[in-house]
Amino acid sequence: MATPPALAWSTDNCTIGRAMAVLGERWTFVVVREVANGIRRFDDVRRHTGIPRQVLTDRLALLVQHDILRREAYREEGQRERHEYRLTDKGFELFPAMVAIAEWGDRYYADDDGPPVEFAHRDCGAPVAVSVRCEAGHDVTGPRDVVSRPGPGARPFAG
Repeated sequence: MATPPALAWSTDNCTIGRAMAVLGERWTFVVVREVANGIRRFDDVRRHTGIPRQVLTDRLALLVQHDILRREAYREEGQRERHEYRLTDKGFELFPAMVAIAEWGDRYYADDDGPPVEFAHRDCGAPVAVSVRCEAGHDVTGPRDVVSRPGPGARPFAG
């Protein structure tokens, strides 16, 4: 069997690995989903998702630290100051990934009666789907239509 060419490249600076270090924990994308859906206050997120208090505290802090969410202070009359969370531009850029994860989950994990949430285009109401295309504008129809190759930051694997 031929040696895969990818074995020649180091994974020390892998951007997928780095992204998953921030996003890969079970509850992180759930928090992003909640905020994207307009559920921005700690108690509302906790009540809606069942995330344990300390886990939610940790996830929110991580997402703020990585500039995916930002905190905004608010104060209800007679109450102490609290914060709600909003997506930053960096956080909004996760939207295609969230739709792709939802599509995959809908395909393999939805209940028999279908997915619980659909994404629709606000202007026309049509369902939203993720598509992959190269920079030249060609649609990529499957993973076998793509090859990986060393990028500008590739480093040789020292083994």
